[in-house]
Amino acid sequence: MHPRPRRSRVFAYGPLLALVLLLAGLLLPAATATAADNGTWGVFPTPPAGAPMTDRAYFFHQGAAGTTISDSATILNSSDKELTFQVFATDAVNTPVGGAFALLPVDQKPKDVGAWIVLAPEAATTVTVPPKGRKDVPFTVKVPQDATPGDHVGGIVALNTAVEGIRQEGKVQVGVKRQVGSRMYFRVPGPVTPGLSVEDVKVSRSAPLLPWVKEARAMVSYTLVNRGNVVVEPEVAVSAKGLFGRTVLDRPARELKLVLLPGQRVQLTEPWADAPQSDWVTVRISAGATAHPDLAPQSEVEFIAVPWPAVGVLFVLAGAVITLLVLRRRRARSSAADGERAELTADLAGTR
Repeated sequence: MHPRPRRSRVFAYGPLLALVLLLAGLLLPAATATAADNGTWGVFPTPPAGAPMTDRAYFFHQGAAGTTISDSATILNSSDKELTFQVFATDAVNTPVGGAFALLPVDQKPKDVGAWIVLAPEAATTVTVPPKGRKDVPFTVKVPQDATPGDHVGGIVALNTAVEGIRQEGKVQVGVKRQVGSRMYFRVPGPVTPGLSVEDVKVSRSAPLLPWVKEARAMVSYTLVNRGNVVVEPEVAVSAKGLFGRTVLDRPARELKLVLLPGQRVQLTEPWADAPQSDWVTVRISAGATAHPDLAPQSEVEFIAVPWPAVGVLFVLAGAVITLLVLRRRRARSSAADGERAELTADLAGTR
């Protein structure tokens, strides 16, 4: 079963062209079936005759290896001037940090469902859309004979050929272009194997100079990996226990509002505003997915919370006290030795 569409940002991801930066400010739809639209133009699955443009949120298709499926994308120009686009199909990925849905840029060759899509000949170069007009771009999805079962995710993208601005990248001026894309979820029938793991759990802390005067802060970082062949919408719970099993953090499972694609790994963080300042803590990350109740990976990490600045001050004070005691003892011994020498001198003088 495909995931319920959610509102998210889609970013171009991958190498940039030397003089063209592809900014993909792609506002994707929520469950109310609003499609990819930046306010000036949008890319939509072509609706049936008489249906509203937002009839379909994304492309959803299913086809066995060796089959061919036909569909159409519509580019809608909401502006008052003619726009020209480069239209292309590509693969989707998750951004490594944060896990945002991303479509590969035009200069990066697709290897998955983006490579299966063949656009109509009229979209081979550029497509021009009149003001307040639309252009339908038919395409076919030719599923290869060796296509693996499971979910394959990509999209149809319209890149505006006009440079909308210039920005400085070091010593190079970079032309800015925008692109908008509509997602495609394609399922190849066969064994479905959901998979999810939690890895690389780490904790970084920053404690105040004077403990317990201010709160200590911590950042829990971890990596989620989709090791299956279907998309997963993960939810995560974060908990921590101190010495003797005392609970110091308990955040129940919540949806992360991201679609984790097969084979992708994303790094996520969890801020902890009131972390322990003096304790031996075990932090646990527990993940799951509502659509796949059998998925329940966990991972833990331990850390010792010590108010090191305060400990350092105590060491300095202790060192000063010890030094003072040693000096006093040496002075006392020196005074005693001087007294003994004085008595010995007096005794020797009396015997003469």
